[in-house]
Parts: sequence; structure tokens; C-alpha cells
Amino acid sequence: MPEPSPHHKRRGRLLRRGASFLVLLAVAGYLAVQYVTGGTGDPACEVVSADGDGTAYEFTPEQAVNAATITAVGTARGLPERAVAIALATALQESGLRNITHGDRDSLGLFQQRPSQGWGTEKEILDPTYSAGEFYEHLVKVSGYERLPLTVAAQRVQRSGYPEAYAKHEPDATLLAAALTGRAAATLTCQGRLDTTPTGGPDAVRAALVRDFGRDVLTVAAAEVGRKTAATPTPSPSSTPHSTVTLPVPSDSDTAAGTTVEQRGWQLAHWAVANSSALHIENVTYAGRRWTAGNTDSEWRPTGTRASSDVVLIVTAR
Repeated sequence: MPEPSPHHKRRGRLLRRGASFLVLLAVAGYLAVQYVTGGTGDPACEVVSADGDGTAYEFTPEQAVNAATITAVGTARGLPERAVAIALATALQESGLRNITHGDRDSLGLFQQRPSQGWGTEKEILDPTYSAGEFYEHLVKVSGYERLPLTVAAQRVQRSGYPEAYAKHEPDATLLAAALTGRAAATLTCQGRLDTTPTGGPDAVRAALVRDFGRDVLTVAAAEVGRKTAATPTPSPSSTPHSTVTLPVPSDSDTAAGTTVEQRGWQLAHWAVANSSALHIENVTYAGRRWTAGNTDSEWRPTGTRASSDVVLIVTAR
């Protein structure tokens, strides 16, 4: 068989290079479209250290919602920040803070709990509130869990085949716990990109609050969750009427032991930011700071006024 001429070899190389370039161009175009439409990755969330040392952890809105739920379930039970950090580190290791429907054997959900091992039904385990509650039920039975190394406390609950695996998540879990329990003020932000998917407005926010914190969360009126009226420019929360639902910041006598009113307020404020993409929350204002969805810098900015009991969420009407 005659050997291909140099001309044909060169032409073949050019065709292959051209085909490769077209493939790369197609992939780049796909990724660009997905980025614009929100299909590639989710808008970012970030939690930073309150110590100003530059420590930070970036995560997705899906992870933020689950982390906020895990934290709310723990604090609603009166558990300390250490318990929340252990739970968050465990979920980071087991599922990446994602409510997954698969795992080793019949493991499911945030904590990879197994129906066959008595953790609940598949439906129950795939409910983040239920699965977090089950984790805490087992954790509090571990004698001295607050004083144990995090990975040891987590392993006493999970009985994993990789008992040291939880330790690597402790720094990120500690940052998340500090913010989501409200101890570290104005340290959690999300981009909060809003889409056109309908939501339930204030009713959806109310339902999510009850889901995570329990019904008592709506019993004290100290803040508002509102919905903008259609075709209305973004207003200041204090000057525009809203269809509202109360989001309470309790009095000192109602807060858990060791928790201040302001800490409770920051917990609710950070909870709202963590849920901003899912619930279409546009603004959160608390203690003289305001977070606004869609800002490229995603900061808590000073409002110029300070009212320690003021938490206002504005939910976009759909």
C-alpha cells in the first residue's frame, strides 16, 4: 500500500486540529450559556472568620440551605455551637452538605443514614430536618461529646469505616457554625441570584422557618418578611408597605442559655441569606447592616441607623 503523501498528512493534521477546535468552541459555548443561565454551578456563598484573619469557606446555595437547616435544628433543641459544628463537619464528610439519594449500600441523605440500621424510612431520612434531628439525638447520648475531639464525637455517632475523615472538615464547619448560630455577626453572604421561578412569597418563608426552627419561631413579633408589590422599584424597607409575616427576635428571657438577643437576630439574618436563592429573598437588614441580593461584592453594608431588633426580609413577588 503506498505511503500517504506529505500533502495528505498535512491535510489530515489540519482536519484533526480543526475538529478539535470546533469541539473546544462548542464546549466553551455551552459553558458560557450555562453560566449566563445559571446552569453551571450555583451562585456562590461565603462565610468568613470574624477574627479578620482572612479565613474563609466558599460553598453553594444548596449547601447553604442544608447548613442553615442543620444549625436551626440544633439551636432549636438548645444545643451548643460545638454540637452544630460536629453535625456540620459530619454532613460535609458524608454528603458534601447535599441531600443525596444514594450512597454505600442503603445510605441516604445529608448524614448517609441507613434505613436498615434503624435511622428511619427513606422518606424520613431524605428530610433534612428529620435527619439532622436524628443525628443530634444520637450525639447527645455520647458522654462528654463537647470535650471530645470533633472526629471522635462524629465517629461515635456515625461508626464510619473512615473514623479520622471528619477532622479535615473541622475548620470549615467551625466557620459555618459561628455564623449560622449568630455568634459571628455579618460573616455569611450569598450572591443570591434571583430567577423567574415562582415561589410562595411570605408563605414560603414562613413555612421554611417553621420547618427549620419549629412553630415557636413565629410567636414573637419583632421583624418582618415582606413581598414587593409588582412594578415597584426597590425601596427602603421602612418606607414601603409589604405583605408581611413576622420573623421574631425574642427577648432575653426567651433566648437559649448563653445566647444574646443580638446573636439570635444574626442567626435569623444569616438563615435568611443562606435561603435567599431558594426563597427569592432580596434584602436582609439587621443591627444597622444590610445585605442585598445580586450585589457583586455581596457585603453587609452599614445602613446608617442601628436598631438591634430590626430584621427585615423583602421577598420578591412571583
